[in-house]
Amino acid sequence: MTEKRMIENENAVTKPPRRVSRGTLIWVRDVLIAITFSLLILLFIKPTVVREHSMENTLHPNDYVFVSKQAYRFGEMHRGDVVVFKSDLKSEDGSTKNLIKRVIGLPGDSIEIYGGNVYLNGEKLKEDYIKDGVTNGVLEKVVVPEGRLFVMGDNRQQSKDSRDPEVGFVSEKEVLGKAFFRLYPLSNAGAIH
Repeated sequence: MTEKRMIENENAVTKPPRRVSRGTLIWVRDVLIAITFSLLILLFIKPTVVREHSMENTLHPNDYVFVSKQAYRFGEMHRGDVVVFKSDLKSEDGSTKNLIKRVIGLPGDSIEIYGGNVYLNGEKLKEDYIKDGVTNGVLEKVVVPEGRLFVMGDNRQQSKDSRDPEVGFVSEKEVLGKAFFRLYPLSNAGAIH
């Protein structure tokens, strides 16, 4: 090999590698942080859109709410919690519906409905959150079985809930999480009570 060619080959080998700019590294870091943060949020939070009128006036159709998927893994369920759960009801496309309702009775509680009121363990329930202030229908005393919940919508005139045999008592295992925050519409954003 000629001397000139050897020098060219040495230059080719010793050429420094092309460096990645600092801006590119910062951009890649930020994207990785955003992806990691998003995955962590989805692990703990399920964004949900309300589809029905059954929770008015607390929640309305097209409200965008966050549901804590871990709420009952680290804490206990309480009467008054607004929960999302799997049901056997079918939507128009044939898929099963997830419902959003308020927990009225826990395992062992007795529930009665008469005179437009709900009675929990023999005491009239104070429900300032229900639409129209009245619970329609009559329900003779039932006791919530172990591992089950009695749930109702806040719009008692238009809610398919535990009063209806198609829903009945809800298995605690079917609860997907607790609705805790409304994000949209922004004018009503805030904690769900």
